[in-house]
Amino acid sequence: MADSIFKIKSSGSGKFLFGGASSVPELKEGMARKRPPFLPDISERDLMRHFTNLERENFGVDYGFYPLGSCTMKYNPALNERIASSPGWKNIHPLSDESAVQGVLGVLYELKELLCGITGMDDGTLQPLAGAHGELTGLMMIKKYFDDRGEDRREIIIPDTAHGTNPASAAAAGFCIRKVPTGPGGYVTSESISSALGPETAAVMLTNPNTLGIFEREVAPISALAHKKGALMYCDGANMNALMGIALPGKIGFDCMHLNLHKTFATPHGGGGPGAGPVLVGRELAPYLPGAGIERGAGGYFTVKREKSIGRVSPFYGNFLVLLRAYAYMASLGAGGLRDVSINALINANYLKTKLSGIFDIPYAAGCLHEFVVSMEEFREKGVHAIDLAKRLIDYGVHPPTVYFPLVVNGAIMVEPTETESKQDLDLFIASLKDIAREAQENPDLLRQAPTKPKVRR
Repeated sequence: MADSIFKIKSSGSGKFLFGGASSVPELKEGMARKRPPFLPDISERDLMRHFTNLERENFGVDYGFYPLGSCTMKYNPALNERIASSPGWKNIHPLSDESAVQGVLGVLYELKELLCGITGMDDGTLQPLAGAHGELTGLMMIKKYFDDRGEDRREIIIPDTAHGTNPASAAAAGFCIRKVPTGPGGYVTSESISSALGPETAAVMLTNPNTLGIFEREVAPISALAHKKGALMYCDGANMNALMGIALPGKIGFDCMHLNLHKTFATPHGGGGPGAGPVLVGRELAPYLPGAGIERGAGGYFTVKREKSIGRVSPFYGNFLVLLRAYAYMASLGAGGLRDVSINALINANYLKTKLSGIFDIPYAAGCLHEFVVSMEEFREKGVHAIDLAKRLIDYGVHPPTVYFPLVVNGAIMVEPTETESKQDLDLFIASLKDIAREAQENPDLLRQAPTKPKVRR
């Protein structure tokens, strides 16, 4: 592990001196420091080596396989980063006049149109800064929609296979949550939704595909039931990596959804951001979209005020450079390429699931979409749990998948290979899991002590 930067003994070689006392402006009384700044006495060379060594101690998708599950962690093409780093984009001031940022407005307008096409929705906003922020935005719009209609609907129906942020966002928006169970096939049944629907239901909120990696195959009849009761349908689209070019949520009954550009559309993910969680809606919710809309006319692009808007949910137009990366990704792949992304993600996940089915218990045996869940319950008698397998994978150079989620599977391990991994990578992962399963039977203490190779241990 790298030492603290303050412990490094610098030889002084390569240090830089910036000016002298004469280069420091005269300070007004009371502005001078009472004590010297707490800074390391270190050369630029040693400074760079220190931070480079710190970087090597991290793990990311650029270093190895990252089958996280629930949060798509795939390779981000360097081209998108180069485009976003161009001074012409990154140095634009957010208070610039519209006439001076026609390129920016054009990207935002076209990106929204692309996302509407991919989802089958009518309009949208790019303002939300993350997936959960998008959820909150959509639910705030739903709340105002019913308030305008004079309907006191304060309940959101959410399955137990939803992303964990769904109930949190609903509660933050002022709703009560009504949980419904997953059926034996791994998807929610129209019967369970029908029994939960009532006059207070504002929306049914489905993660589709759900966290078991299974498509909610009864979404069309569920939508019909909800709409008949006057409720709306919300789609958590964080798993859109499985559906691009294959299914249009807006055409199978959803009224509102968010997307995670930092998952599906290959913008940087992890480390706390930045992110982007655009919200796409049908015509009924379009008047409530946050902030100003961007339109295109004969004179170029311009913004329009929305009279029923819920107001801004972020400054200006959102995380523009994240949005730009996603636009570059979509433009470089095209419609056919985006469909290929999803198809390859499905193939990779089903290949892994099939190969691992004889090694681990897979509670839901039906074909999966982009991810699947295995259970470690059969190893419990050996004193080995999901967390032990996850830690042991680190010794094999693989980032651990999500463990203990979704809660409907005991000892859950959620695996998502994404489309960017090769068959060779997947076969190495399978071989590693076979070895670890054998170790769990023959030497369970090895897993309980893992990881053994990194400098930081349990």
